Amino acid sequence: MSSATPRLPLAGVLRLGRPSDIWFKPALSVVVAVAPPNLTLLALGRLDLAMYTMAGSLCALYAHHRPYAARARTLARVVLGMVAGLAVALVAASLTSSAVALVTVGALLAAAQKALCDATRIGPPGNVIFTFITSAALFSPQTLAQVPGHLALAAAAGAWAWLIGMAPGLIRPHGPERRATAHALRATAGYAENPGDPRARAAAAAAVQAARQTLLSAGARTEPRRALDRLVVRAEVALAAPADTDPHRLRTWARDLRGNGPVPRTEDRDDPLGIDAELGPTTAPLWHRLGPLTPLAARTALGCALAGYASLALGVGRPYWALVTAASLYQANLTLTWSRGVQRVVGNLAGVLLFAAVVPLAHLGPAALVLVCLAFNFGAEALISRNYWLGSVCVTPMALLITEFTGFQEPGRLITERVVDTVVGALVGFVAAIAVTNRRAGDRIELALTAVDRARERTARLLAEPHPAPAALDTARRTLAAALVELRATVDAASGEWWQRALPRERVVLAEQTGHRTLAATTRRRTGATTEDVRP
Repeated sequence: MSSATPRLPLAGVLRLGRPSDIWFKPALSVVVAVAPPNLTLLALGRLDLAMYTMAGSLCALYAHHRPYAARARTLARVVLGMVAGLAVALVAASLTSSAVALVTVGALLAAAQKALCDATRIGPPGNVIFTFITSAALFSPQTLAQVPGHLALAAAAGAWAWLIGMAPGLIRPHGPERRATAHALRATAGYAENPGDPRARAAAAAAVQAARQTLLSAGARTEPRRALDRLVVRAEVALAAPADTDPHRLRTWARDLRGNGPVPRTEDRDDPLGIDAELGPTTAPLWHRLGPLTPLAARTALGCALAGYASLALGVGRPYWALVTAASLYQANLTLTWSRGVQRVVGNLAGVLLFAAVVPLAHLGPAALVLVCLAFNFGAEALISRNYWLGSVCVTPMALLITEFTGFQEPGRLITERVVDTVVGALVGFVAAIAVTNRRAGDRIELALTAVDRARERTARLLAEPHPAPAALDTARRTLAAALVELRATVDAASGEWWQRALPRERVVLAEQTGHRTLAATTRRRTGATTEDVRP
């Protein structure tokens, strides 16, 4: 067992990256989802109910990378999950006024939300929005008789958010698939330019796998999707034979996928990799995926509870801010949790300064308050893809202003409490991450290695046959590709943990090399080349 602590870097933690290709989609969607309910409440003089409509409206932040068939299901689950969490919080708030009990319920809800969001791989913004809403609701005065009406408001706003999320499909029905395919083409072009870089290979393999999964979940096999299938095949061929690949051609195809123009055509006119065959391995049951996440759930529960208790001990009136700060820290490993903690603190501290600057404008009246909040909604989603701390600069004043929907408050007290809760939540949350070690990370590497070995052996047996069944070979190829991507993600997560036994790095390198070589042989076999042409 090695007790070496992973690096806790400062350099680069705040560095700004490139914005997401679709940064404007969640930014615009959340504004369109939030504005009508809030403006309606403003007209009715009931801004005090805005927290409940916000619960449903913020569901519009999710699933923007998913094809519309999958997005419809995902957004529906997000809305149901949000309403269910809100229901638990409101019932708890109506049954007890004990702050300690409410913090405990909030911590348990945060842990459940973290585990479920990670297990379902729902994507950004993950569990934080759920925890933000439910934690605030716990400390909202409530009676049991009011709960159904408040839940109805959240459900109605959630239905509106679902429509907003699905609306772009009317204009660009294949947009998510086109973007995923373009990303795979760009990633494999980068690998073809630098074939000796294992990270470039891992990134290209992950991008190709993501594009394949996106197309498989997209629904009916329309002609544009078949054309996209063929482009993903070209990316797979480039991954198999980077030395024989023209990166410029791949990038040209990727550029041509912008907009609604015709999908670029390749020389392939059939389905060389059996796209219409069975969809391959099914997703593991949810309970199986939750098991490895137990340490992260325990970290979240402990860290959120202790952060809330510490905030109460300091006399802060809104302990849920500390709870949400702790919940926002927890990432796949300790190193990433540290980086997120630094980003959260810096962003929140800058955010309270921004709040101090804009609060005179927001206090001009309820209409000004709503409009300023909408501006911060847009800014948060427009900036957060560049770096988490930059988005937090807008999230913090927005959260502070939302508390004023029930009435204007003294800015100095709000700023002081937010600063205290941010520092307390970050410190206590990180200490909890150190205290609850994730020793299962090493076990997951062993399981991932076993999965790669089995998938490679099955694929190699099929390759040894003179005429393997195309559907069986396609299934084996997809299984091996998914196993290799999962192995790399598992290793990266375990590498940032502490108190681990030494990682089997040599075995991982060997498994990746042989796995990718077998994958390359499969791709070449199915596209007409011989397995002997494949070089290590």
